[in-house]
Amino acid sequence: MALSYRPSRHSARRPAISFEFFPPKTAEMEAALWEAVHRLETLKPNFVSVTYGAGGSTRERTHATVKRMVEETGLRPAAHLTCVSASKAEVNEVIQSYWDAGVRHIVALRGDPAGGLGTAYVPHPDGYHQTSDLVAGIRQIGDFEITVSAYPEKHPEAASLDADIDALKMKVDAGATRAITQFFFDNDLYFRFLDKVRARGITIPILPGIVPVQNFKQTANFARKTGASVPEWLADRFEGLEDDVATRRLVAAAVCAEQVLDLIDRGCTDLHFYTMNKADLVYAICHLVGIKPAPAAVAVAAE
Repeated sequence: MALSYRPSRHSARRPAISFEFFPPKTAEMEAALWEAVHRLETLKPNFVSVTYGAGGSTRERTHATVKRMVEETGLRPAAHLTCVSASKAEVNEVIQSYWDAGVRHIVALRGDPAGGLGTAYVPHPDGYHQTSDLVAGIRQIGDFEITVSAYPEKHPEAASLDADIDALKMKVDAGATRAITQFFFDNDLYFRFLDKVRARGITIPILPGIVPVQNFKQTANFARKTGASVPEWLADRFEGLEDDVATRRLVAAAVCAEQVLDLIDRGCTDLHFYTMNKADLVYAICHLVGIKPAPAAVAVAAE
């Protein structure tokens, strides 16, 4: 069932927000990224994260993006890091380089298999074999905040949701301080997952991962690959809008605002947005739920 749109009962209580960006490949993409970064910076996020490509394919670009955020903005960047196709020595070098650049927050992920989603994951023979190992390795190098992933509908490779929660517990026991979920559209999935996680003695914050639907077809295809379900009501909302970009954006903002308002009404105090390096839709959704920049101070000249 679709969520009904209504003002949030908790509109006076501003939730903490965070944003995810990815490192740009071209000069045009770089301009778009920094336009998004500077606009969303005005919303005072708790932190922002920068992704890391499969097999470390964006290592240099990720590092450059994070370093520039440290040097040129007031943001607290978190650098994604995976252990795919890299030795411990290579990964440790990256961790140390982030520490030296002033980064104090890492998003630790195993990473997708080198062959892509759906292929078998093969650990590097001299590398960290799983995320909990990577978390422990980061802990030995510096006093980082460490964020890890969580899956309300279980990781595609996990035997069961309970087994996946066991894996999350291992990451927490190794030193993780926060988790962000895979995106979802049915909030009941998140809250049932949260109940199971708490019952396992996991007490770290579990931030809901929110994806504003920039393109429904692309989002649905990615959801299928990652094991995230797409409710029929959501497909109905976007039906017939494949070639109507303007209406699609309005619907996307309304749908995501509904989801976020419901999360806030049900007690969520932290929200993580997957921005796709686009500010307008995320900014509009934040505005709809009461997350706005602080009013600019107006200097009045004495006369």
